Formats: sequence, C-alpha cells, structure tokens
Amino acid sequence: MNKFSAITCVFLAAGVPVAQAAALEPQTTEAIERLQIRGEQQSGYLAGDQKSATKLDISIKETPQTVTVITQERIRDFGLTDINTALENSATINVEQVETDRTYYTSRGFELSNFQVDGLGLPLVNSNSHGRMDAALYERIEVVHGANGVMTGVGSPSATVNMVRKRPKSETKGSVVASLSSWSGKRLEGDFTGALTDSVRGRVVLVGDDRESYLDRYQNNSQLFYGVVDYAPTANTLITLGHSEHRSDSDGNMWGALTLHYGDGTPTNFDSSTNIAANWSQWNVNESRSFVDVETVLTDNWNLRFAYNRVRTDEDSYLFYTYLPDPATGLDPETGLGLLGYGSEFDFDDSQDSFDLYASGRFMAGNLEHEVVVGTNYATLNFDEMSLYDFHTGNGFPAMPALEDWNGNTPFPEFTDGLAGSDIENTQKAIYAQARFSLSLDTKLLLGGRYNEFTTEGLQYGVDQSRDEGQFIPYVGVTHNVTPSTTVYASYTETFQAQNLRDRNFERLPALTGENAEIGFKTELSNGGALLSAAYFHVKQKNLAVGDGTVTNPNTNAPEPVYRAAEGVSSQGIEVELSGELAEGLQGSIAATSFEVDGDATVEDYTPENLFRASLTYRPAALEQLKVGASFNWQDTISRVQGVVGDSYVNAGETIVTTQEAYGRLNLMASYQFTDAVSVTLNANNVLDKKYINSLLWPTQGYYGAPRNYSATVRWNF
Repeated sequence: MNKFSAITCVFLAAGVPVAQAAALEPQTTEAIERLQIRGEQQSGYLAGDQKSATKLDISIKETPQTVTVITQERIRDFGLTDINTALENSATINVEQVETDRTYYTSRGFELSNFQVDGLGLPLVNSNSHGRMDAALYERIEVVHGANGVMTGVGSPSATVNMVRKRPKSETKGSVVASLSSWSGKRLEGDFTGALTDSVRGRVVLVGDDRESYLDRYQNNSQLFYGVVDYAPTANTLITLGHSEHRSDSDGNMWGALTLHYGDGTPTNFDSSTNIAANWSQWNVNESRSFVDVETVLTDNWNLRFAYNRVRTDEDSYLFYTYLPDPATGLDPETGLGLLGYGSEFDFDDSQDSFDLYASGRFMAGNLEHEVVVGTNYATLNFDEMSLYDFHTGNGFPAMPALEDWNGNTPFPEFTDGLAGSDIENTQKAIYAQARFSLSLDTKLLLGGRYNEFTTEGLQYGVDQSRDEGQFIPYVGVTHNVTPSTTVYASYTETFQAQNLRDRNFERLPALTGENAEIGFKTELSNGGALLSAAYFHVKQKNLAVGDGTVTNPNTNAPEPVYRAAEGVSSQGIEVELSGELAEGLQGSIAATSFEVDGDATVEDYTPENLFRASLTYRPAALEQLKVGASFNWQDTISRVQGVVGDSYVNAGETIVTTQEAYGRLNLMASYQFTDAVSVTLNANNVLDKKYINSLLWPTQGYYGAPRNYSATVRWNF
C-alpha cells in the first residue's frame, strides 16, 4: 500500500463514527464560543468577517482595504472546483495561464505571489503554481487587495490569497457530489463531519477527479484527501489538527506554448485544441499538508494562538518544449516549419515549515476599547530541482513538423546529459505588532509593523543565491463610521520580496520593493444583506521582473527565459464591488476594476487594465426549488510587441505585435432542489464560444482557452 492510501485509510477509519456520533455536548461548543473563531459569518454571496487582512477581530466593513470573499455557495453554484477557476471569478485577479500546468497570477497590474492557507505561507516558489489545485477542502477563498505587509511581510503589493480550510461542525451531516462534464470529465466528492465525543469533532473530505481536455492528448487525474479534528481539552482551549494529501497527474501537458506569429509577423491562429506536448509528456505533483492550531483563553480579554503548517511537495515530469533556433527567420508562413523540440526531465521537491505565535487582546483607555496583537513568525522553505537533457541521440532536440500535423509522436530521449539544478534553503524570521486604537466611538486608527529577516543559501543552476536581507514593513490605516451603515477609510503599507529570477547574465534580480496606498468607502445595503465597496489605489514597485526573451544557459546549453528589472512601475485606479443579496431572491457579486500602468511599456501592453466580473443567481419566490444564474468575465484588449520581421521577408523591419482583443466569457447555471437531500445543477461555460489567448505574460508564446463546455452535478446531503 502506498503512502497516500495508507494515510487515507487511517483517517477514513477515524471518520467512520462521524456520521454516527451523537450531538455535541457543551464543552467544545463553549470553547469555540469563548475563542470567537472568525471567518464563519457568511450568507449566500456575502461574508461579514475576514481572516486575511489582520489578526485583529475586524469585520470586512471595518477593514481599511478592499477584501473579496468567494463564498462556498458561489463555488457550488458555478462549479468552481479548482483554485484557478475560482480566482478567475474574483474581483481583481487575472489568472495568467502560460501553460497547462504552470500558472502565474496578477492583480492591479502586478504579480501576485502571496498564497496562504489559514493565514500562513510563504510566497510561491518562482512566483507560480504547478498542477491542478482542488478547491474542495476550502470553505472559502479570501482576497485582500493591495499589499498585506503585517500579515505576510514578503510579497508584492498586488493582493494576498488566503484559502480558508473547512473545519468540523457540531451537527452530524455529510454530502456526496457526483459530476460529469465535457471531454469525459468525471468527479466524485464526499464531505462528512460531526461530533465524535463531547470534546472532539471531526471532518473528512475525499475527491476523485478525472478529465480529458479540449487540448489534444492532454488529460488530468487528481485525488484529494483531507482530515481534520477539533479537540477541546477544556472550555478555554481548542486544538485543531489536520492533514491533506493531494495528487495532480497530467499527461500531455504543455511546457511553453504555441508560437503566436509567423516569421513575417502574421498571427498563427492555430486551432484551440493544438498542443505542443509529446505523447510521453507528463507532470505529476504530489503535495501533503499537515497543520496544528492551538488557541487558548488567557484572561477575559486576552487570547494566545500557536499555529504550525507543514508542506511537502514532490514533482516529477517529462517535458517537451518548442522553440525557434533562428528567431530572425521564425516560423515559415508557407510550410509552418522552423520549430525545434526540446525535451527535459525535471524533478522538483520542496518543503515548507511555518510557525506562528501571537497574543491578541483588548484594553480600556480613555473610556474607549482598544485592540492589540503581538506575535512572531518563523518559516523555512527549502527546495531541490534537477534538470536532465539529451544532447547525444538526436531525440532531445528533434526537428518539428508543422504544428497542424503534430500528433505528439517523437522518440523518448535518453535523459542523461547536462545535469543541473538547484539546492536552495530559505529562512524567514519576523516579529510583528498591530494595534487598533479608538480615537472615538466612530473613528479607529490602525498602526502596525513587521520586521522581516530573509536569508537564502545555495546554488540555482550554477548561480549563487546567497543573501541576507532585512526590512521593516510599516502599516497605517484609519476608518470612520459616517453612519452606522457606511465607513470611509484610508491605508498605506509597503512590501519587500527577494527574487529568484535571473537576467541575461544569469544573475539574480535585485529585491522587489513596493508600496500601496488606498482610500475608499464601504456601505451596507438591503438592511445589511449586501455590501458595496469602492476604492482608489496607487501601487508602485521597483525592480519588477519583466520577461526579456530566451537565452542559452551556459551551464546547461539549453534555452531558458530570462528577465530584466524594471524601475519605477506603478499603477493607479479604482475598484468597485457589490456583493450579497441584491434584491429578494437575487444573490450576486458584481465587480469592476479600472487602472493604468505606467513606467514600462511591455507591462502596460500585456496587462488588462479594465476588468468586469459578475456572478448572479436568482431563486423565484413562486418556485423556491429552482435557482438560475449567470456569470460574466470581461477584460479589455491586451498586446505584446514580439520584435521585428527578419531580413528574409519583404516586410523586413516591421514591428510584430500580438493582440488579444477585448472579450467576455458568459457562463450559465441552473439548479433544482428535488428534495431536502437531493439537488441537480447544470452548468454551461463560455456559452458564446469565444476564442481567446489565455495570457501574453510570456513573449512569443501562448495558448487558447477552453471553448464551450458543459457539466451536470448531483448533490446528496444527509
């Protein structure tokens, strides 16, 4: 029995009594009530609390930054079963899918690298995620717009994504969900929770997901197990222990993407299904996460919390890339020839350990109540990666046919050459404090700061990555309740992040620094059933990494993307979001973002600066069993200058520009509650069948999004 199966069986065994346990006795309930666990207040598409912007007990309305919450109901309504599809529907995030199994993210014009689980986590390695990340173990997804210096310390001033895990419930209940979707998609999901004893509650989530794709030869199989237990040894202490195992196995995955133009500058415009992968390509990602969370009441006004997160990732892949050995000639517009294949075996392992300890409390001064948090954080991130090539058989760099004729059939290389890789050890130490002072009953001042010390040791593809850097990150915010339903606010914070990306000399880019200022208001509508927020923001970054083409690495003799540090890139604009019950029976989230990027022409061109995201569902009063809905995601035109036409063409010297015109994707849903226990949901995605390039983040390459597709889901609650 493999490790995944063994762990699953242990937790399944523990979870068997969950469905049979008696009602919860007072001890665990009293502990939860006393500790005032936050993040559970949500109804429909509206969430009242947040866990991501501050460790203080502050509602979203009183938080001096824009916060978007993708609630569980929204996830279910539109079948947002993985993190990428969920974030595509968020108010501000642009999901940059450069390949099938590697994704970057941007917000407010800048790279988003801060991903956390229950408020803990370091920035993504190399600022991207790998594989398919299932959303079934998360109750909701919170997005803090802009910098989040006190909570994260390192990262960019774009946004922070915090994925809030599902926790055990007192009531014994469960659900089984089965789905069928286009391209032979099959999914089965189980979620079971309840009380085990008068002081112990448990929850188990299991998922099996298997799907092919609109892309030739591509398919993904993923499995998820998540088990969590709450234990209250006393009425003042709650201990939570959990573990998850997640596998994402892809065949026919892309590494790099389609060449977007011919040598004469005309667009290639391949079919949406075109895939550059070899028939032996694969990318397998195995991730395990364990956590311990202990919270205890010290006095009537003070709590102490300790949290530990452990992450272990093992990736094994066989990759196939295509590139132009002579960019001046490029891809022949008549024959489609000119590409070379490029095979590699790539293995990646990383381990993360995060410890967080803080005390939070309240005190009285001047007849007003004030709040304070003081804490410390220690985190390590170590990763090893290895790349192998085939320089001797001819199979490692085969000449490609025209992509229209490519079926992935190429001999498997002998990956024994050019051993190169990385062995990196990162350590972050931090202390932080934040206070919320009541200047009056209606006016609050937030002051905080975090000192981070970040060290790195090791080599990455022959380049010394050693560094020892420290930075103090300040935070200041103010809120004022104009009326009981309306709050105005202003905030300012900074960010700092060491970078692993390399320039044309294969030297590490200098640290990325940034700052974020924001003013806005939030007001409750429909007697508190909806929340309207609007903000003006100004973000500035120094040493922003911008793609600078491909250069042959002297240590591996293989082509690699390189970057340059852009000076003084800024964005400023507005965001407006309305979420909650917008009218009787009408739930929704409507968001619009408009900003302008200045300081670097390349970033300005490939960044969508106007976004509109809306998700609406309606349940008619005359037929409450029925729910119908629609979501619409729109972005404006983006482009990328790809160079100039070479001398061998009659239009030599002309600028080559790839343009993705503005487009919107319309998704529809309908669900019917047949009984209290059984419901059916139908989803149709991209119903207008728009063809669009997923991202222009990388120069010269990209691939197309999914055409029209469907799914049907049956849910049984018990």
